[in-house]
Amino acid sequence: MTRQARWSIWIAVGAAVSLFVGANAHLVYVAIRSQPGCVDHLKTRGTDPGQFRAAKSAC
Repeated sequence: MTRQARWSIWIAVGAAVSLFVGANAHLVYVAIRSQPGCVDHLKTRGTDPGQFRAAKSAC
């Protein structure tokens, strides 16, 4: 294997690892920053189709 081929492989591996780490860091950031407080939702079972309520209310 030539020196140029080895460099190309290492650059590709580094880019893939950087992309993976960056995507996971962004996922953690969004998960931490987007925790909504209490949101209005149905407290009782709705009678109409399409009305949903929280499975377990945090409020």
